[in-house]
Amino acid sequence: MLTITLLGTAATMPLPDRALTVALAECGGHSLLFDCGEGTQTAARRAGVNLMKLDAICLTHYHGDHIFGLPGLLQTLGCQGRTRPLMLFGPVGLEEVWGAIRALTGPLPYPVRPRVMAGQPVELDALSVGWPAGTTLLPFKTKHRVTSCGYRLDLPRAGRFLPEKARELGVPVQSWKHLQRGETVEWNGTVICPEEVLGPKRKGLRFVFSGDTAPCPGLRAAAENADLLLCDATYPEPAQEAQAKQYGHSTFAQDAALAADAGAKRLWLVHYSPMITDPEEFLPAVQAVFPAAECGFDGKTILLQYDEGEAE
Repeated sequence: MLTITLLGTAATMPLPDRALTVALAECGGHSLLFDCGEGTQTAARRAGVNLMKLDAICLTHYHGDHIFGLPGLLQTLGCQGRTRPLMLFGPVGLEEVWGAIRALTGPLPYPVRPRVMAGQPVELDALSVGWPAGTTLLPFKTKHRVTSCGYRLDLPRAGRFLPEKARELGVPVQSWKHLQRGETVEWNGTVICPEEVLGPKRKGLRFVFSGDTAPCPGLRAAAENADLLLCDATYPEPAQEAQAKQYGHSTFAQDAALAADAGAKRLWLVHYSPMITDPEEFLPAVQAVFPAAECGFDGKTILLQYDEGEAE
């Protein structure tokens, strides 16, 4: 299971009822934060989430409305007694940004490990024990005014454990849990692989966070069959497409078309321009293209659960 919580949905500047766009993904006592604008800590308190569980902060780019909350959050985690390492992911340019942030935070009682995301997936179960086996975080290139990326979180699901197969192979019951976790087991001089006692792989979960971007091939590919797609929805009107293109953003209608084309299951619109007072006003036109579209709002949350279908 995967819980997604929107901590904010604003673009450019925080508003009284709308914090800057930030999302949190939680699974099994571990979590990832996507971007970290001004006010992230306050937004987390309002939403009732615990940022001490973070394994990584995933930055999409380095505009202020996406990173100005970092120094304060890092200091707070230290004051609350954090000692375990924290990963800081981001596109090219992270080294310079981290240098400035480190100067602002001063010494921290835990290591922060910056890592430039160069298109290769990160295996989260290797990063921190507790993520489901095979869980990956994939950065993908987006189209903004500066170097930027989005992120796709994939939680695969192994096939159902077949105890009869384990018994046939003589594997003791106390070793079954290792096979269920995807680990090999040695018994009586023979190595037993998980595939020998598992059925067909089942459908996993996929979450996509676009960051700031115009529609682009990278986002379209990442969104394929997503269980939940969070998209830049800076501009509400189709007539604003030229303006959106100029500034490297998207319109509501463009997000709906992309979600429909990618076969996504759900679309949440986020990153609203300060000009938008009521996003719901524009939702009917979006749902005419993609019925499963919803307007994101601060504190909106969902528990994504596995279904029993086999992986495609």
